[in-house]
Amino acid sequence: MKSEIHAASPDAGGILAVAAQGLPDEPQVLVRARAFAEPLLAGRLLDTGEPILTHADAVAAILQALGGSQAMQAASYLVYACEHLNKPAEVIAAAFGPSHAELALATNKLVAVQRQARLAQSRHARAHEPAGQTETVRKMLLAFSRDLRVVMLRLASRLQTLRYFAAARLQPDVAMAQESLQVFAPLANRLGIWQIKWELEDLAFRFTEPQTYREIAQLLDEKRLQREGYLQSLCAQLQAELEQMGLQVSVQGRPKHIYSIVRKMRSKSLGFEQVLDVRALRVIAPDVKACYAVLAHVHERFEQVEGEFDDYIARPKANGYQSLHTVVRDGEGKAIEIQIRTPAMHAHAESGVAAHWAYKEAGGKKSGVVASGPYEAKIAVLRQLLAWEREMSAPLPSQGLLEDRIYVLTPEAAVVELARGATPVDFAYSLHTTLGHRCRGARIDGAMAPLSTALRNGQTVEIIAAKEGGPSRDWLNPELGFLASPRARAKVRAWFNALALQETVSRGREAVERLLQREGKTALGLEDLASQLGFKSADDLFEVVGKDEFSLRTIENMLRPNEPVPSADELVLAKMRAGPDRSAQGGVLVVGVDSLLTQLAKCCKPAPPDPIRGFVTRGKGVSIHRSDCSNFRNMASGSPERVIEVKWNASTPALYPVDIAIEAADRQGLLRDISEAFSREKVNVTGVQTQSLRDHHGDSARMTFTVEIGDARVVQRVLAAVAQVAGVRLARRR
Repeated sequence: MKSEIHAASPDAGGILAVAAQGLPDEPQVLVRARAFAEPLLAGRLLDTGEPILTHADAVAAILQALGGSQAMQAASYLVYACEHLNKPAEVIAAAFGPSHAELALATNKLVAVQRQARLAQSRHARAHEPAGQTETVRKMLLAFSRDLRVVMLRLASRLQTLRYFAAARLQPDVAMAQESLQVFAPLANRLGIWQIKWELEDLAFRFTEPQTYREIAQLLDEKRLQREGYLQSLCAQLQAELEQMGLQVSVQGRPKHIYSIVRKMRSKSLGFEQVLDVRALRVIAPDVKACYAVLAHVHERFEQVEGEFDDYIARPKANGYQSLHTVVRDGEGKAIEIQIRTPAMHAHAESGVAAHWAYKEAGGKKSGVVASGPYEAKIAVLRQLLAWEREMSAPLPSQGLLEDRIYVLTPEAAVVELARGATPVDFAYSLHTTLGHRCRGARIDGAMAPLSTALRNGQTVEIIAAKEGGPSRDWLNPELGFLASPRARAKVRAWFNALALQETVSRGREAVERLLQREGKTALGLEDLASQLGFKSADDLFEVVGKDEFSLRTIENMLRPNEPVPSADELVLAKMRAGPDRSAQGGVLVVGVDSLLTQLAKCCKPAPPDPIRGFVTRGKGVSIHRSDCSNFRNMASGSPERVIEVKWNASTPALYPVDIAIEAADRQGLLRDISEAFSREKVNVTGVQTQSLRDHHGDSARMTFTVEIGDARVVQRVLAAVAQVAGVRLARRR
């Protein structure tokens, strides 16, 4: 049994006429295109073995049967002519215009990348993995689906390829048949091009499951003449009855397709004789009111099968399909499926949203189709393409994603999804972070190209990488256009942050090792030293030393046994003996004078004239905190006997480290501008920590500056100056 596309009905006319509105439909353009391509294609064969010119003739005929214009049919020849021209864009544009050239080149590119992907999978022995090939074809079709003309040409071409194999009694590649069934047919379904959808499914199923196909075809053929005679009689009888009611309707038999029958048998675990809609009728009524009148008569005339009624007029399908579906039984108990719809609903069911497509070159009303506007028409099709995408893979987060994504290929024909505007550097980082860091050049479709080149759909990109090295700081400059992906920019920033940290740790290690040599303590392990000082690892110690956040004098004091630090018990005892009437020099520790006993807490970094309190630590002297420090409050609540009174030494000026935290919108030159603000206030910066991130504000930066001040009251003036820097959202003392 072979299903075919018959001549388009009047309602279905113009399915592709609107899709071809971007092409100037001049007289004789089809004849000229064939004459142009014939000498180039004569004697040449496709990979399938079919003559190219014969294939192009058949594709043009399929498009004509669907209502395609001459201009659309002409593209069938120009697509294949591209491969045999030195400068196809220039030659075709000169002979037929830029719109024809654009369509031919885009379709030819899609054919080429799909062929490349199929060959690559064969080379890598993955032909037995149809899911991988299906995903590749799906992504490439989605990439090119912004131009519906390209999609229509590919659907018609695939249909002709399957027809060729069926007529020649040849077996196509299994992957081709599977992708036809799993990708091309669902896409035709989503676009509502049912004529192509049914035949693609039946032909593909014929090649994927030939034994099952033959069994069902035989069952249908055994009683085909009897069934068709019965349906013709029933159509005439039902139409006469409806016309007597004053309803001008058209009643016709509806062909059933093998694949749909098998799918229903499997989904509902039915035998062939149990499939209710092998006998099917369609009634075309003048309006919605008449549709429901026909339904009432059908249910009165026949016995309704319970649970087999769907009202897609009141509740249309997601792709806009509308119709009334019911299943009834005649006097002999035979099941009959009946569809009832208006001419407009039937036109949509036959043509789908493709009939409403409008290109920017299109005017208001062409080929009998009224376009509500290019934007609205485009959105209608995009919704269906997105629904098709969701059916084939994971859901997309938004409709805008379809417009914002491109698909390019690796040299091995793996499909890589990128943001529109992505560059070869973005491509490299999407494959592997190390490849991105070492990216030094790129070939696009075999030709060297700048790393700032914006990639386009279907291009093959090869990265030239150094054996070692890292990214360039220029890549972070948005004006140079090397990176479009926030994820890739974050990876570059992380590399430079890690490099800066590595340099800081190295600087701190050198300082600590020099101190140990000077003190004659080189035998002391660095990890042991860090542990004694309260750090988790030696690198943590080196980091704060390298940032000048930890004084080497603290290490010296620990290494010199002749300058012992009083024990915690001794200090607590001294505090208790001093009593409530202790003098300023008795029970009060003076910060700056009794320096051997004190260390400024790193958690709050106090500075004069901050109110301060002291806490006696175990073996490390007295830790000085700001009175409002949360860490101090927690420790004091647990061990109040270890709290002692302290005060600043006003007679000997000194500089103290203070941390200033800044949050700002990330931009080029931000660090420089903030540093200049500190310089204007004559404040010395001894350390900087930066972190780039993406939050609800967009690209943001969080910075911590360690500055030296003699008086904490200076901090407010410094914060006010920093707050004036463009992009700064918050500046505060930590």
